[in-house]
Amino acid sequence: MANKDLFTQALTLRPEDRFQLVKGILKSLDKPDLSLDAIWAEEAEKQIQAYQEGCLEVLAMEE
Repeated sequence: MANKDLFTQALTLRPEDRFQLVKGILKSLDKPDLSLDAIWAEEAEKQIQAYQEGCLEVLAMEE
């Protein structure tokens, strides 16, 4: 079934049912991605190391 057909069918649902459909679709997309978590953790470690080595320009929060 084409996306357009699914969309057209979804529009025929009652608002409450459309809400549940959208909620379910969004929930299915909100799953942890361990590979992305690892990439962000590695980047954070690099930033911490650069800060500790004085390689980053640091600004005070007030600025």
